[in-house]
Amino acid sequence: MRSEQRTAPVRPSEDGEAVTVTAVAHPNIALVKYWGKSDERLFLPRTDSLSMTLDVFPTTTRVRLAPGAEHDTLTFNGAPATGEARRRIAGFLDLVRERAALGHRAVVDTENTVPTGAGLASSASGFAALAVAAAAAYGLASDATALSRLARRGSGSASRSIFGAFAVWHAGVRGGTDEQADLSSYAEPVHAAERFDPALVIAVVDAGPKALSSREAMRRTVDTSPLYEPWARSSRADLADMRAALGRGDLDAVGEVAERNALGMHATMLAARPAVRYMSPASLSVLDAVLQLRREGTAAYVTMDAGPNVKVLCRRADAERVAAAVRGAAPGRAVHIAGPGPGARLLDGDAR
Repeated sequence: MRSEQRTAPVRPSEDGEAVTVTAVAHPNIALVKYWGKSDERLFLPRTDSLSMTLDVFPTTTRVRLAPGAEHDTLTFNGAPATGEARRRIAGFLDLVRERAALGHRAVVDTENTVPTGAGLASSASGFAALAVAAAAAYGLASDATALSRLARRGSGSASRSIFGAFAVWHAGVRGGTDEQADLSSYAEPVHAAERFDPALVIAVVDAGPKALSSREAMRRTVDTSPLYEPWARSSRADLADMRAALGRGDLDAVGEVAERNALGMHATMLAARPAVRYMSPASLSVLDAVLQLRREGTAAYVTMDAGPNVKVLCRRADAERVAAAVRGAAPGRAVHIAGPGPGARLLDGDAR
């Protein structure tokens, strides 16, 4: 379903305080992966990607303008944002201020329900929610495509979380002006057959932050892995196959493409110099359990992002059976069942 989310200017109240604008967004899991940038400053990917937005792990972000303040006030899950997280959020707000031609600092409060930095797309939901809330607070009138471009500047995969269900993020064109490149890279909804009813079983085998960030792992893979360019070429074919399979509502074909694309991405990382390895023994145990499920006749397919946690695509009717097998393979680990979720949106009653 295509989102037509628009934001409107939020006017300061009589006492000079702007009303609080609140937005919510959900993470997305790429079924055809984004791995590697062609432009790190503009967050332009090397390949197109396609994802499913989830109905679990929402991020809620509140933005209030603070006229007269000297600094932004940024809190994350009740604590002041620090380090790299603070730098990224502040830099994103600077971009919004530049576009709005409005210099007011902001008070930003983010509540995230997904483990951060563990390969579960916390930055996608985080920057999608921030993009929607900040655009409204600073008076940027934006349609969904413009919000997708804006969210991309905080986190590439956030461009896809603007939309619900399935979305494709266009890599855009290289060369030309920055404006031309920026305008060319955005996400948009992808049609899936109405009878397509998938679930994603998420095995959180390690909720801790990664030892190596996705950004650094991407750079190392693109710069040093002899397998990267062949994977990128094959990923373009995977995208075409994925879109066709979604249109048919063919879960087995969707799963086969997703699994080969994800494992191919991890192979490129293993071939980097030095190698980047996110899979853990628990990850491999879940992969083995999924293979056994298929041998027994249950359609189940693995996808993994930059982290040890495993997502298993299956039919919604099989989700509990798949979750039980995953729990058996990774005892003591959290297992969640997700379905296609909504796009990023303002919460009722916030914007004027």
